[in-house]
This record gives sequence, structure tokens and C-alpha cells, in this order.
Amino acid sequence: MSGNNIEDRFPRALWVRLLIYIAVGHLFAAFIYLLFSVGAK
Repeated sequence: MSGNNIEDRFPRALWVRLLIYIAVGHLFAAFIYLLFSVGAK
């Protein structure tokens, strides 16, 4: 049961939520960067 040590400490739902937050954050940052780059011209 040494392989399930990390999975027990961090549930799968937490990893999924973390990945979703990171993806949404990067999309939001890219959208803001696009607005500033277009607005600069």
C-alpha cells in the first residue's frame, strides 16, 4: 500500500479542481493579455 500514499493524502477531486483552476486562470490571463496587446495598438 505504499503506492497509494499520495492518492490518500490528495484526493482525485482535489487534483481535478486544481487543474481546472490552473486552466481557467491561464485562459483568463491570456484573455487579459490579448485585450492589452490589442488596446496598445
